[in-house]
This record gives sequence, C-alpha cells and structure tokens, in this order.
Amino acid sequence: MKTVLFLCTGNYFRSRFAEHLFNHLAPIDGLAWQAESRGLAPDPASRNVGPISVYTLRALKERNLVIANHRDPLEVTVADFERAKRIIAVKEAEHRPMARERFPAWEQRIEYWHCHDLDCAQADEALDAVERCVRNLLAELKRKQPSGRI
Repeated sequence: MKTVLFLCTGNYFRSRFAEHLFNHLAPIDGLAWQAESRGLAPDPASRNVGPISVYTLRALKERNLVIANHRDPLEVTVADFERAKRIIAVKEAEHRPMARERFPAWEQRIEYWHCHDLDCAQADEALDAVERCVRNLLAELKRKQPSGRI
C-alpha cells in the first residue's frame, strides 16, 4: 500500500479533510493507496477547538462520510516524509516557506496545491478546492495504475 501525505499548517482543517476524503474514495477507485495528514506547525495554543475543525466534520458529513474517532492534530516528522510515496502541501504560498525552514531537504520533494485557508476563503470554498484537488490526484493515480486486468 502506497501512502500520500497531506500537509497543512495545523493538521486541523484542510489536510484532515483531504486525508478522510482520499481514504474514502481511493478504494472505490480500486487504488492501493492510503492517506495520512500532518501539520507543519500545529499550535496547541491556537484558537482551534477540539481535535478537528467543525467545518471539516460538516463537509465530510455532507458527503456522507462520518468519522467516528477524531485524533488530535499531529506534527509532521522526517519519518512521515520517508514513509510517503507522495507528499502534498495544500497551499504553496503558505507551506513552502515552512517546509524550507523546518525541512529543507524535503522542500523540493513536496508537491504544492493552491487551496486557501479561512483567512482567504470561506470554509466551503476552501474545502471544495481541496476536494477538486483530491479528485484530480485520484484520477491521476488511476491513470498511472498498471491495468493488469483482462
């Protein structure tokens, strides 16, 4: 099983949505991939309430994905990078500088999307953008998958 690692700042909103959506859709598409998510700079003293964003939970529920167990946000480690086949940060302008500062050896291996956070977009807009990117990624992985089917 190959792993895609989704990164955002706090591992609370966008990357968590990407992780759960990907893990729901990948088996439907017949892909032997799984997603994990981490934060480049989770801040326990932030205004984030609870282990996962209420906007993320609402968006997942709207898509008929109910997640029973909610872990706390996790900070990315070198071991997470080493385990992942693909690494995607959800917003280049926000996350490339963090990656460069904290994990310079990995900055160029990270793929960067352009999905805004709540400071630049409404929650629905932000998560719709993440969903489009996840679906595009799944389509790409499916195209690259060896068919082997007769």
